[in-house]
Amino acid sequence: MEFYKEIKQDNIDLNALKESLTISSLPGFCSSIDTVLSEHNQEGEIYCVWGQFYIRRETIKCGVRFSLLNCPHALAWTITYNELENNITVHCTIDKKEQDHDFVQSIHQFVSDWGIGLEHYLQNNI
Repeated sequence: MEFYKEIKQDNIDLNALKESLTISSLPGFCSSIDTVLSEHNQEGEIYCVWGQFYIRRETIKCGVRFSLLNCPHALAWTITYNELENNITVHCTIDKKEQDHDFVQSIHQFVSDWGIGLEHYLQNNI
């Protein structure tokens, strides 16, 4: 399944956004992520709405990808900026086409929380 949130925004400093999106900054960007338990290089451990997970951060061409390494649903999300369309996209995926309704709702909330956090970041950094 795939989940999206788009935020229209001109004049993004993509490098600054990518540098801000670290494992340690996750609770500040997404209220569904409660605590960073550890961080070393580009991996760590977090506690979030679904429990405790190992996480990996990867820098990609137009943004950042995060993966929950021990998630039974292979949950991962990217935050990317499309300069031509002037928008930031949060794109979250899991490995099943169908899933329990409550779990799906929690992912919608997770993506929405990312949107709120990114909008707050943009208001304070643009």
